[in-house]
Formats: sequence, structure tokens, C-alpha cells
Amino acid sequence: MKYTKLAIWLLLIFIGSRSFAQQKPNVLVLYTDDLGYGDLSCYGAKAISTPNIDWLAENGRQFMDAHCTASTCTPSRFSILSGRYAWRKKGTNILPGNANLIIPTDITTLPKVFQQAGYMTGAVGKWHLGLGNTFPIDWNHEVRPGPREVGFDYSFIFPATADRTPTVFMENQKVVGLDSSDPIEVNYKQQFPGELTGKEHPEMLKIHSDPHQGHDGHITNGIGRIGFMKGGSRATWADEELSGTFNAKSIDFIDKSLAAKKPFFLYYAIQNIHVPRMPATVFKGKSKLGYRGDVILEMDHSVGVIIKALKDRGILDNTLIIFSSDNGPVLNDGYLDQAEQTAQKENYKPAGLLRGGKYSALEGGTRVPFLVYWKGKVQPARTNALFSQMDLMASFAAMLNVKLPAGEFTDSRDHIATLLGRSEQSRTEVVEQAANMTLSIVQDGWKYIEPHKGPAVLGGVNIESGYNQSPQLYHVEQDTGEAVNVATKYPKKVKALQDKLEQIRKELD
Repeated sequence: MKYTKLAIWLLLIFIGSRSFAQQKPNVLVLYTDDLGYGDLSCYGAKAISTPNIDWLAENGRQFMDAHCTASTCTPSRFSILSGRYAWRKKGTNILPGNANLIIPTDITTLPKVFQQAGYMTGAVGKWHLGLGNTFPIDWNHEVRPGPREVGFDYSFIFPATADRTPTVFMENQKVVGLDSSDPIEVNYKQQFPGELTGKEHPEMLKIHSDPHQGHDGHITNGIGRIGFMKGGSRATWADEELSGTFNAKSIDFIDKSLAAKKPFFLYYAIQNIHVPRMPATVFKGKSKLGYRGDVILEMDHSVGVIIKALKDRGILDNTLIIFSSDNGPVLNDGYLDQAEQTAQKENYKPAGLLRGGKYSALEGGTRVPFLVYWKGKVQPARTNALFSQMDLMASFAAMLNVKLPAGEFTDSRDHIATLLGRSEQSRTEVVEQAANMTLSIVQDGWKYIEPHKGPAVLGGVNIESGYNQSPQLYHVEQDTGEAVNVATKYPKKVKALQDKLEQIRKELD
């Protein structure tokens, strides 16, 4: 009897150890804002150092040809969470801060895949995908639908971007710190009576707006914003507190998942390095690149804070971390913060060897940093495999044995083997969306940009648009910088890519 009990005890230990060893990994997506292909030292930046992100690159898989789906934020965020190209759905371009939710609540999403696999899901940081389904939005009560209906058990966000009203935090779809006697109203067309704006009161501003880009509306924290806002004075945040608050809320969510004894999926949409660039005071003046460089350092610090929190809790080794950006870089994007001047002084190129940047049809708009870390499961290496952020949904569904509905259309494809370094297989093709809805397609080392009207250089931001009324073809495998348009030399290749793009356009129909 004594030996039987000992055998049972040893068997339970063995089973328990196997169960622990085979437990599902936590998954953390660190999704930054406006970070370019050349903005990290691990991708070749010389005037800035990003040691925490470099650590992920050195100990993980570094993609050299990974893409968001659009060169602006809202459509890229739509795609990474929904697994669908945003250009298929109207109203998915850059949203105002009072827009309604654009992700349908009746479709499979990336967080819903994790929910089905038994994960606790959380969204922290920038949202910019709309909220609610009525207009105007009532900001003084819980706003539904929102992150919860998209698949997140917990959310702590600001509604749009830091340069747009309303400038408030929302936790589980309720404004944080709201005084019921000072209700919030938001308007994007008309100023409220008595409201102070950057346009009328430039003497109140600690960072001035570019007069051509419209960041001169409601003043929050001495900074003009896009849009107008009334009320909510006690709920309004200060820019300098954003990173620290979002870091803390991310760690709180991780702790809640540990207490619940459930693996977590956390989508931490870091607000940096989007304008207005106003870092915490401790980071001001710490780089050679003005406030834009300072917020890169602050962003890297946030990554380090989260990595340390995972390590301190003993769960870093069982956490799969993905780091990437929602679109390419921009220097002057509405505020006169000396980003262009300091970049010129240091000969700094935020898109690296790529042409274009945010808003552009060129590679600088959608080819972005992409890193994958998972100790012991992802071997340190660089890869030139073509990869799309949109494929995370199908890839994680495959990894977690979650079946996507057979009759539901999705652009997401299973490339989990490539994601984890078990294969070098590229995605068949990637379609890229510019700010003016120009589409491009990359396939087998070639890139075709469809003809479209528009300026060669985007006014205000001073970025090459890639717009041209003639077809463009680049052999990006050899000509990564898209220096030579070879469309007239390879008409058959142009026709083949035109046909493929049209086929993809018609797939949903």
C-alpha cells in the first residue's frame, strides 16, 4: 500500500510537470505608432540607441520584409485585429476621435481566437478604431460596442490618437475620472462657445502647431489638438503621463491573468512615437533628435519595463513577444517640434534605405520593424521572408488549434511556421494601401504600384507619395529602395501583377 501511494504521487508529479511544460504561452503584441524601418539601432539607426528592442532582435527572429497593410494607422490596426484588408470596407481610413466602431462585432478577430483558446485578453494604449454605434457618442456612460465586443476581456485605452479629442483615458469603455457634473461633449466641426483653441491662443502653447495641418483646436496640457471638446476637465490626461500609465496598466493586466491562472494575450498599442511628441520629463533632451528621438527612447524604455515585469514574475520564458509598428515614419506631422531639423543635422533617415514613409505608396510606408521572441522556441536569426501582420490571426489559430469558421471570409493566412522560424516560406503576396487608397502588390520580389493621381511629394509632411499616373514596377528584391521603375521594360510582369491585384480585389465579391 505504501509503495502504491508513492507510485501515484510520483505519477501525479510527472503528469503535472508535463502539463506545465506543455502549457500555452502568453502572447504579447507590442504595437508602436509611426515607427520607421530605420528608427531602431537593430535595423541600422546610428543616431539613436534602442537597447531593449535590440535585445528582442538579438534573442529572437528579426524580419527584414514584414509589412503592415497600410501606410496609416487606422487601417493597419483594423487589419491586424480583424485579419482583413481594410480597403475592403468603407470608412476604415484615418478616423476622427468621435467615430463609431469600424470592426464588425460578429466576425472572428485576433483576440477572439485567444478567447476561444482559454486566454484572458487585454488591450492597452491607443485604440483609434472607433467606439459605439450611435452618433454623437455619449462619453458620459459606458460606450458600446468597443474593445469588449471585439474580443478583449479588459481594456485601458484612449479613444483615438493623442492629437485628437477627447483627451481622456477609458477603462472597460468608461471614461476614467469623469465628474458627472462636468459632462464631456466632442465635436469635429464646430468650436464650443468659450472654448480655448490653439489657433486663437498660441501664447498658451508649449509646442506650436504647423499652421497647415489643423492641430490647432482644443488645448489640452498646453498643446493644440484636432477637434473640439467641452467638459471632462478632471478626466483629461497630461501627455507626460501616458507611457507610465499604460505601462502600469499592462502590468496590472498581466498580474490579473496570473491571479486567474490563465494565459494572457495582451495587445499593448504603445502611443509613441505619434505626435504630439511630448515625452515624460525624464526623457526630454536625452537624444540627439529632439522630442522625436526622446520619445523613441521612451518607447524603448516601455519595452524594457514590460520585459522586466515578465522576468520578475518568472513568465518571460513562456511569453511569445511580437514587436512591430502600424506604419512608416513621419518627421513633421502637425507640430513644430524640430524633428526635421535635428534629423538633417544628424543625417538621420527614419525609413532607413527605403523611399517614402507614412501616407506613402512606397515601401517606407508599410515595410516596418517586426521582431518575434520566444525563448527556446524561436531561434535568433534574421529572415527575408515576406510576412504580413494580418496573418497573426490565422497563424495563432493554427498554433492554438482554434478552427476559423469555414464560411467566413478572411485575408489572414496561416504562416505560424515562418513566424516561429520553422520555415522560410514567404507569403504569396502582400497588398499595400496608401493614404489616398492607391494599392500596390508585392509578389516574388516584385512590386507593382497602380496608377493614381496625386502629388509626388505630400505637402506639409514632405514625404514622397509614390503616386504616379503611370504604372510603376520595382524589383524590390534587388532594388529595395525602389530607385528604378522598370514597368516599360517588363510589361508582362506588370500585366500579371495587375491581374493578381484585380483578382484579390474581387475575392470578397
